[in-house]
Amino acid sequence: MNKNNLEALVDVRVKEAKLLLDHKCYEGAYYLLGYALECAIKACIARQVKEHDFPDKNLANACYTHKLGDLLGVAGLKQKLLEKEKNDEDFKLNWGVAKDWSEDIRYEHTIEETMAKDFFEAIMDNKSGILVWIKSWW
Repeated sequence: MNKNNLEALVDVRVKEAKLLLDHKCYEGAYYLLGYALECAIKACIARQVKEHDFPDKNLANACYTHKLGDLLGVAGLKQKLLEKEKNDEDFKLNWGVAKDWSEDIRYEHTIEETMAKDFFEAIMDNKSGILVWIKSWW
């Protein structure tokens, strides 16, 4: 999996999530939206790795998580996140919606419409969306 593959996967997962939302399949939509964010952050991490360089073991190990906040740290975006939150209240609220996503949601069957749609808006908002912001660091 390389940076380009991860970027393409982001778009695929968002498209799938939107289809699921439109068909009232909120659990699957929520789950895939989180994976879209995870892939986006991992694309930022992949940008740090130079072709033919032997990977740093600590960096490689740190990438094997699904925790969005931890991945932002590995990507070097934690301070930038704090700055963005300080300057954009809507972004701060959107991160509040997105930050607690977990891959364990795959076992959840009670995601309601509001939760899934709020998550979609939090990451896709053109001005203060989390995904839009992450893409600016690709």
